[in-house]
Amino acid sequence: MSTITDSPLRAVAVQDVETVVRIKGLTKQYGDFTAVKSLDLDINRGEIIGLLGPNGAGKTTSIDMIVGLQAPSNGSVSVFGLDPTKDRAQFTRRVAVQTQEATLFPSLTVAETLRLFASLHEHPLSVASVAAATGMDEQAGVKVRKLSGGQTRRLLLGVALIGDPELIVLDEPSAGLDPAARQQLWGVIRNLRERGTTVLLTTHHMDEATELCDRVAIMVDGGVMALDTPENLVLAQANNRKVSFTVSSETALQSLEDLPSVTGIQTRPSNGALRVTVSTSDSDAVIAFLGANTGLGARVITVDGGNLEDVFLQLAATSNYSTRTDKPSRQGRFGKRTR
Repeated sequence: MSTITDSPLRAVAVQDVETVVRIKGLTKQYGDFTAVKSLDLDINRGEIIGLLGPNGAGKTTSIDMIVGLQAPSNGSVSVFGLDPTKDRAQFTRRVAVQTQEATLFPSLTVAETLRLFASLHEHPLSVASVAAATGMDEQAGVKVRKLSGGQTRRLLLGVALIGDPELIVLDEPSAGLDPAARQQLWGVIRNLRERGTTVLLTTHHMDEATELCDRVAIMVDGGVMALDTPENLVLAQANNRKVSFTVSSETALQSLEDLPSVTGIQTRPSNGALRVTVSTSDSDAVIAFLGANTGLGARVITVDGGNLEDVFLQLAATSNYSTRTDKPSRQGRFGKRTR
């Protein structure tokens, strides 16, 4: 996979972490309906942060306010010290957005499209490097109207990248892409982080958030229910892990049932033996018990440690998110960066 290399790296040392987006008490109301409730979020330079949640959770409305498409009912947004609405010209030189849909010129080729948008910036990246990085170099001479849905989405990403933004906002970036194209897109996003670019993305895909994001904010009912690294969210929220192992069919399991962390045990015959699945709030304690009690003869031990989907389902179980409908948002294209 190609990377973008024709611009100086903006990598920031760990000890020099800089907060570039500050969101305090961000709220959006439409009459009696509250789409976003008192959102607080800080985003650091060079970080990939994801907004994760179902349709109607408030992700798109939050993005609209962060990039200045909508004014908040309450609260504030500061991006590089700028107000996204009031400081529009400065803001759009440093921030790019890839929306789910945008209007392109169907009669232009991919290369012509990138050159057109590059002409809007004082210091754009090269068309060749952006086309290669987004996997569109082989389609450089293809007209926009002949592109597939996935190719069109990659071109939209290229349009957002061409101005070399410091912050790029991606709304469902992998929607409509096949598995190979998704992997290529993820590589582009990782390359952006390596260059010091800050990335804010929304996604429905738990694997995408796990693979890409340094931190994830899970939104439900317009508010952030959890915010941390994917790993820490799983550790903190997915408290019902499963440990599976095989023992002989005559093995007594009473001692295992007496462990305080064990919440349930299921068994099933398996090739003349017994396959045991233990539900537990402490998988380490169960594994330690099996190791100390060699007489059980446990073998083929596996652990289902939970994932972001488990975390999300736990958080959503106590909410009424399925009854919410997020308000339609305006779409737009953002000019990006001037050095």
